[in-house]
Amino acid sequence: MSIEHLKSHWGFSRVPFSKELAPSMFFSSRAHSEAVARISWCIEERALGLVTGEVGSGKSVAARAAVSGLDSSRHTVIYLANPAVGARGMYAQMVQALGGVPRFHKAALIPQAMAALAAEEAEWGRRVVVILDEAQGMEEALEELRLLMATDMDSKAAFSCLVLGQPTLRRRVRLGAYAALNQRIALRYVIEGMSKDETGAYISHHLKLAGRADTIFAEAAVEVVHQVSRGLPRAVNNLATQALVATYAERKSIVDEAAARMAAAEVDAE
Repeated sequence: MSIEHLKSHWGFSRVPFSKELAPSMFFSSRAHSEAVARISWCIEERALGLVTGEVGSGKSVAARAAVSGLDSSRHTVIYLANPAVGARGMYAQMVQALGGVPRFHKAALIPQAMAALAAEEAEWGRRVVVILDEAQGMEEALEELRLLMATDMDSKAAFSCLVLGQPTLRRRVRLGAYAALNQRIALRYVIEGMSKDETGAYISHHLKLAGRADTIFAEAAVEVVHQVSRGLPRAVNNLATQALVATYAERKSIVDEAAARMAAAEVDAE
């Protein structure tokens, strides 16, 4: 079975449940809308924000939606998502993103990063927004983050910072080793899964984007998808896609409970 066959069977103009969506096409659940609003506040206030949630809950999507509305002539977004780079890698990527050549020794690299962050706004009039994604694996970088946020005699930060991660990150920053960083967090938000009604609306939204505004998923199928996914968008995407494939294989036109349960078994076996 090819993607084209699947699209033809369902009459899709595009593959549904794809990650390749413009921010304006994102589904606005209650949690997503709240996260975007809070992240936007964090950026405006030049604050340190912590957004956590289960894998696939939409943390990165919410951050992407928030920064998509920023004026690129007034903001510079630095996105860091590789836990393996360590503190030196974090400093180096910041310097590179701001047009500099990172110094080799960390002792020289730290003040270089601080100066570059401050100069971006002072000289170019652009506020820097740093996003650390998958930060639960960035222990060393988290320890260093406080230093970057404490410029100008602790009166204000030189940039806005958003830290994204799984629930373990929320617990980790409360440990004594991160006490100074924990005290600087001005925003804390946990992205929860969607409700059952939101899951159904989410599925309908993505199907409509693909060219089908009519009902394809039976209510019982939506119930199964919601229960298995716990309303987490990425899991909903995977289950709904597998359910469409299972229904196509049976040459049916409606995704029923049996197809959804088959999809759940397939995903669970992966």
